[in-house]
Amino acid sequence: MFSSGTYLLGDHGKTTMGMALAEKWQAPFLDADDVHAPEALEKLRQSIPLTDEDRWPWLDRVRVEAEKLCAQSPSSSVVVACSALRRVYRDILRASSVMQVLFVYMDLDATELQQRLEHRVGHFMKADMLASQLQTLEVPDPREETDTIVVPVMPGAYPSVIMEKIMEMYDKKK
Repeated sequence: MFSSGTYLLGDHGKTTMGMALAEKWQAPFLDADDVHAPEALEKLRQSIPLTDEDRWPWLDRVRVEAEKLCAQSPSSSVVVACSALRRVYRDILRASSVMQVLFVYMDLDATELQQRLEHRVGHFMKADMLASQLQTLEVPDPREETDTIVVPVMPGAYPSVIMEKIMEMYDKKK
């Protein structure tokens, strides 16, 4: 049976949009933040950027957990919120031998990102971490990463508008 994993990428909106997609597709949802090692979470709480050495085992855990959820799902699919800021990180996720992946990168300008992070409550990732995230970010190029769609997000866009755009681009990709 065909199995698929959809990864929401970027610095914002992954959980909100991922949960909405999972509900629409009747698929399980995985927030990659939930499988961070305790040491990595502590670093992030202290506004210490993660290193690649922190990320490699985390990305492996994300991929394995996504594969498990996908295998257990009646829809044979899973939706994952995961920053996967660099192509090499996405390569680890796309290395799955049991499911085809699609990445959805929600593209929003840095000023809007900063404002959203400043208003976010109760999350370990603070607004002062944005600069290091943007420094690490390699925006996916769908011409090179053909399993990726880039969704431009206008400042102040409602989740329903973003969802509509994701679905429109997803349908074209199929």
